[in-house]
Amino acid sequence: MNNNITIRTANEEDLPQVLDIYNHVIINTTAVYSYKPHTLEMRKAWFNERKENNFPVFVATTDAKIVGFSSYGKFRVWPAYKYTVENSVYVHEAYRGKGIAKHLLQVLIDDAKSKNYHAMIAGIDSGNDVSVKLHGQFGFVEVANFKQVGFKFGKWLDLKFMELIFETPANPIEE
Repeated sequence: MNNNITIRTANEEDLPQVLDIYNHVIINTTAVYSYKPHTLEMRKAWFNERKENNFPVFVATTDAKIVGFSSYGKFRVWPAYKYTVENSVYVHEAYRGKGIAKHLLQVLIDDAKSKNYHAMIAGIDSGNDVSVKLHGQFGFVEVANFKQVGFKFGKWLDLKFMELIFETPANPIEE
């Protein structure tokens, strides 16, 4: 990775640049199964939900510019899923292929382990070979391939679920 890249915890002032990256992904790729760009208010609500639930948001920066971000959140809402999270990693189109996503994913994994999560899920469009390979490098394995569950850009999309199991928590609690 370029020595000028720094990974840090995001703050609210980062959200306009985070939004630009996310909206580019929505408009130009199948990495997000959404049709319309998000608003700054939507990103603020997302960010605040992450903070309220003690979920991280990290940004990769260079020269005061946000070039990528990552986060994780609830996998599903029911209580028994509380030890499982789902990740998201996005890199600005001009900075892809430079190893930034690896650092953004590693910091998510480290954070999840430190908080005693047991599993991390990645939902990846089956055509996104770069993301499948990235997650595979960290030990994620494909556990599901849902056929034609999304429709975008005039075609049906398949969604892969990849999973990474951690050794934690040692003593899970049912509550």
